[in-house]
Amino acid sequence: MNRDELVAKVTKLKEVQAPVWAPFVKTGVSKERPPVNPEWWQVRVASVLCKVRKFGPVGANRLSKQYGGRQNRGVKTEVKKNGSRNIVRKAIQQLEAAGLIKQVSSPAAGKILTKEGTEFLKGFN
Repeated sequence: MNRDELVAKVTKLKEVQAPVWAPFVKTGVSKERPPVNPEWWQVRVASVLCKVRKFGPVGANRLSKQYGGRQNRGVKTEVKKNGSRNIVRKAIQQLEAAGLIKQVSSPAAGKILTKEGTEFLKGFN
């Protein structure tokens, strides 16, 4: 399964819906404009799901670092900035509502995949 197939699979989930503010928001302070792709929300949710599988247990703060970039500050040197934690948090909430990820508290706190999430990602590299 490739990226487009995973995004199509995530789009079919009824819990994954882009918020009303999604067309107008930037994905981080280092970005100058909102995303061009109209389905960027589904792509981000699919990406968050893959990152939870790869790095879990993981939280919204650590995931926002994955989506950050270098902020252009004019003449001054560029600085690393995190991505939007609100976007990551809403994506996590939608994936939890779909039953694909869950919260764990030990040995480390964070989100991990459920059995349904593992089955959902079966065949995806």
